[in-house]
Amino acid sequence: MKVAVAYHSYHHGNTKKVLEAIIKLIDVKLIDVSKCKEASLSQYDLIGFASGTYFGKFSDLVVKFAKNNLPDKKPVFLVNTYGLIGASTKEIEKIIADKGCELLGIYGCRGFDTFGPFKLVGGISKGHPDENDLRGAVEFFRKIIENQK
Repeated sequence: MKVAVAYHSYHHGNTKKVLEAIIKLIDVKLIDVSKCKEASLSQYDLIGFASGTYFGKFSDLVVKFAKNNLPDKKPVFLVNTYGLIGASTKEIEKIIADKGCELLGIYGCRGFDTFGPFKLVGGISKGHPDENDLRGAVEFFRKIIENQK
C-alpha cells in the first residue's frame, strides 16, 4: 500500500513527531507543504493531511495543498496537534467531500504550544505529544491501514 501525508509542522515540530511515530508501521511519503506546493498524489492508495492548529484551524498551507493536489475518490485521514483545543476541520473536510473522497478518521492530540500569550507563561501542553499521544497515533494509523487491506 502506498501512503502519502502532506503536513505542516512549524513551531515545535509536534505534528512531525506524531508522523514520525506512525511511519514506523509502513513506508509513508511525507510531503512538507511549506517546501512543496505541488505533488501528484494519484499513485497513492491512501492520503493523509496533518497540521498543527493555527488560529483554531488547519494550516492554510495544508488546506491549499489539499485543494490543489488531492485527486478524486481517494481514502483520506487527518492528523492534528493542538495546545488547548483541536483545529476545526470543516474547511478541509469540505475539500475532501467535494472531491468525492472518503474521510476515514481524524486523530488529534495535544502538542507543546508557546504561541502568543502562552509564551508569557512558558507555554502549555508541555511534554506533548508524549508517549501516550504517540501510541494513540500509531493505533489510529494501524486501524486505518488494516481496514484498507
